[in-house]
Amino acid sequence: MWFEILPGLAAMGVCLHIPGLFTAYIHKFTNGGKEKRVAHVLYPWNLMERDRRISGVDLYYKSKGLENN
Repeated sequence: MWFEILPGLAAMGVCLHIPGLFTAYIHKFTNGGKEKRVAHVLYPWNLMERDRRISGVDLYYKSKGLENN
């Protein structure tokens, strides 16, 4: 019957979601608690460069808040 395909479909769905989830967690672990930012367009790239400049440590993922003037 048609429902015999459901276990295979579920297994395939889980296997396709695992790399995306683990990639996000690996990026969070390696980038100081924040996900990796990817900029393929000029505006987000400029924002990342701005964040890198004002962080003080030349890293876009180390944010410097208002309390650290």
